[in-house]
Amino acid sequence: MVTALAVVAPMQAQAAEKLLSQGQPVTASSSENAAAFPARAAVDGDPGTRWSSAFSDPQWLQVDLGSARKITKVTLQWEASHAKAFKLQVSNDASSWTDVYSTTTGVGGNQTLDVTGTGRYVRMLGTARSNAYGYSLWEFQVYGEDSGTSDPGTPGGDVELSYTKPATASTFQNDGACSSCTAAKVTDGDVTTRWATSSTNGWVDPGWVYVDLGKSANIHRVVLHWDAAYATAYQLQVSNDAANWTTIHTVSAGKGHKETASGLNGTGRYVRVYGTARSNGYGYSMWEFQVFGTGGDPVTPPTKIPNITLPATRMVFNDEFNGSVGSTPDTSKWTADPGTGQNGELQYYTDNKNATMDGGGNLVIEARKETPPQCAGCQYTSGRINTLKTFTFTYGHAEARIKVSGTQGLWPAFWMLGANFPTVGWPRSGEIDIMEHVGKVPDTVYSTLHAPAYYGGGGYGQPFTVPGSDFANDFHTYAVDWDATHMTFSVDGKAFFTADKETVETTRGPWVYDHPFYLILNNAVGGEWPGAPDASTRFPQKMLIDYVRVYQ
Repeated sequence: MVTALAVVAPMQAQAAEKLLSQGQPVTASSSENAAAFPARAAVDGDPGTRWSSAFSDPQWLQVDLGSARKITKVTLQWEASHAKAFKLQVSNDASSWTDVYSTTTGVGGNQTLDVTGTGRYVRMLGTARSNAYGYSLWEFQVYGEDSGTSDPGTPGGDVELSYTKPATASTFQNDGACSSCTAAKVTDGDVTTRWATSSTNGWVDPGWVYVDLGKSANIHRVVLHWDAAYATAYQLQVSNDAANWTTIHTVSAGKGHKETASGLNGTGRYVRVYGTARSNGYGYSMWEFQVFGTGGDPVTPPTKIPNITLPATRMVFNDEFNGSVGSTPDTSKWTADPGTGQNGELQYYTDNKNATMDGGGNLVIEARKETPPQCAGCQYTSGRINTLKTFTFTYGHAEARIKVSGTQGLWPAFWMLGANFPTVGWPRSGEIDIMEHVGKVPDTVYSTLHAPAYYGGGGYGQPFTVPGSDFANDFHTYAVDWDATHMTFSVDGKAFFTADKETVETTRGPWVYDHPFYLILNNAVGGEWPGAPDASTRFPQKMLIDYVRVYQ
């Protein structure tokens, strides 16, 4: 076994000092309140937001700089609950840590500490609190030498070497459960397609997949996005002939999902993941296999959509629904989506016969108990509209002020689908549920993300509950703030759930939300989640929308 230490590209003389941590992925040992005081708040550049830990020792906060960097300075802006004793540490694998600063007499306030160290990860490890509360930081800023590269996620001149390169595997699956799940799927740059070993002869050990970089390359970093069938033990290997392999990294306790091996030092044209122990009774399956380094014969991946700075303040879409009584939604903004619903829903969505203005500044999507002529077996009608043909966007703030429908069997929603839905289908398109409400749980609304690795009942989300209330009794504002690193969902301005990209990728599966999405409003009847109407259900049921607004 050969496990290489960090390899850092040489810096030019007198390299400029740069803030490295702002907006980077961050994790913490705990949070006092994940919605109000998330780890992300310590690196968001906003001195008015903070991370706060649980009330115990020890606690830590760590930031992932994306690659090994030379660290020169750390600034800590403490809240009143500061650390009396703490260490600053660096690491290349977020497992083995090296101290670069230590104190047992911390006084809090704003501290700027000169340090010397190299690592991809930088951590504040608190071992003694100043009071009975936890640790709390307004800002955690890590400074270091500017690599001089356009991609802060790679050291020196490193680039992605594996994009669209040929891949070969021990076996591949091609059946109803995973159609055309070939090795090529791990280098296609699409985290919604995957390779899997054959269900007939590939659910065995070992299992492997390798990529041909075209020419010999120096390998410094490998990123693996595993599916649920992952390797608990595997090796990363290099070769010049795809026959004789040298191991450059070994994992004996793989956790699956996104795993990153940094600080590698291997040379070869071919790079292989060689699995020796599976996580379950199935085979091996991987969404993406990315190799970074120098040399090879790289193909430049598509340019990423530029990120935005939150809060978003420039309005790019709005509808105030100020039409006359009985008028239908503005066709320059909305398209009716007629037909039957999904998920076992019972209604038929009409062509805007159930979606009209009330003359008082609201759109009314009304669910009725009636048999539509277009659907002989249907007993209910309702409405669904979307902006797929008129407006799509990536990143920003989207909100709607809504009075939801209620009682058993009703399922109103304000949500988004990826604009590629017509071509790739669901859940590959991704789904962002800003608000869902089911009548049988009147005091709760839900915000949820869906992707190929987590969808349906396994979606990634959280409820927002006001005990004893009924959301159908009044208007509320439902919103999401979305950028390339996270989404934060709120009700009436109160944030209650944040989905951080790094956390999602390392615990649930790939983040599939960095592309255009469109808006949807609908008022469903029945379905697998809310269940069918019963004797307690009252019709008609009106979902009232005061406005929809999007800012960037």
